[in-house]
Amino acid sequence: MKKQVTILGFAGSLRKGSYNKALLQAASELTPEDASLEIFDLEGIPPFNQDFETKMPQKVKEFKEKIKAADAILIVTPEYNYSMPGVLKNAIDWASRPYGDNSFEDKPVAIMSASGGMLGGARAQYHLRQTMVFLNMHPVNRPEVIVTFANEKIDEKGRLPDEKTREKIRQLLESLIAWTRRLRKR
Repeated sequence: MKKQVTILGFAGSLRKGSYNKALLQAASELTPEDASLEIFDLEGIPPFNQDFETKMPQKVKEFKEKIKAADAILIVTPEYNYSMPGVLKNAIDWASRPYGDNSFEDKPVAIMSASGGMLGGARAQYHLRQTMVFLNMHPVNRPEVIVTFANEKIDEKGRLPDEKTREKIRQLLESLIAWTRRLRKR
């Protein structure tokens, strides 16, 4: 039997009723048996300040340790002003510092996004992929999970009953697991 793949997931939103947090929760329900998904909440990570990168806040240390311990990463991001939100970029900046201690180095990663509009966070995903080039991460290319009109697919309790979206999330998780195993063989 193959070793279980450990995935660390986090959402680039702090909002309690976030569609993106709902997607992350759905992913935790849909994770195949040969993997586990741990969710990390970015709430409490302070603004990045290079003066403190060698004396990091405890929340940042915990985040970096969890990234390093995971086999793969799942990032769920809203789109703000055609890009990823500041809270996500801030967390990424902390986790990739100090220079030479990039927690994301060589990690496989999958991305999802949701919004109430018709583009579903696609532009945020593309900006995030650009950042992953510098971080030397290995993103899954397909399927792309871009949830449009999320307010029609996620209920008032933050559940995702939409079966087509759930199936895309299942497929993305299966792709991430297969990609992680493939990269391990190198």
